[in-house]
Amino acid sequence: MTRGYIVPIGGGIDKVKEPEVLRRFVSLCGGRKARLVIIPTASGDRSTGPGYEEILLELGVKRAVSVPFESRTDCQREDWLELIREADGVFLTGGNQLRLGTTLGGTPVSTLLRERNADGMHIAGTSAGAAFVSEHMIAYGDEGATPRRRMVTLSPGLGLTNRIIVDQHFRQRDRLGRLLTALAYNPFAIGTGLDEDTAIFIAPDDTLEVVGSGGVTIVDAHDLEFSSVDALKANEPVTLIGIRLHILVAGDGYDLHARRALPAGATRPAASARSARDGTR
Repeated sequence: MTRGYIVPIGGGIDKVKEPEVLRRFVSLCGGRKARLVIIPTASGDRSTGPGYEEILLELGVKRAVSVPFESRTDCQREDWLELIREADGVFLTGGNQLRLGTTLGGTPVSTLLRERNADGMHIAGTSAGAAFVSEHMIAYGDEGATPRRRMVTLSPGLGLTNRIIVDQHFRQRDRLGRLLTALAYNPFAIGTGLDEDTAIFIAPDDTLEVVGSGGVTIVDAHDLEFSSVDALKANEPVTLIGIRLHILVAGDGYDLHARRALPAGATRPAASARSARDGTR
């Protein structure tokens, strides 16, 4: 089976004037034939789900329905699970990513989302929803450009991919330091800092394309030569030597297997075959 796309969005989506990110997601899911489910669990505002229903219907989808999983008991509802089984795409709204983890984690909803994505259903998340899509999720942290010991707290996410760690509202909230700190804890992953109104569309072959009006900061710690994070006290600045950093904008891409940045218009080779030995997905 071909895995569906994974689409983290940096928050602050332009929903009215130039909704390019949402248009691209709708097109990916089938356009006028698309049946979409909105999960507003991260938001404490009960108008969030219906608001996205209206926006997506205006973009021409066949069906957009909000499924408000507010408790772990809700995650057992067979009628709501059936909506996900029938969907072409699922959209996770913004809010508090810990609410997503504690409400959906370990329930039939999270299991079904992983299964359906593996079978070809596309999943997008904005802001908190973007942080939640990966295996390693930034739960919260401090602002600032310099990484510091205990600057960030990680927790389990949905687990659609273990290739990336996502941080959102990136430039707007000065979050380079906390993404670098997260990578100091886990240099295997690739850091993706998403500006507002900007998304990465991660294809089944683990190549991605940037869509939207801002930039994406890619931080690769794979060749990290030295890190002081293990020898420091709380809040002391961290030494990191050997980090690679790329700034990508609309149309640019990145191969998560080859760890190679691809400028817009460049020929994109197929991503490297997955290795059973590295445990990636």
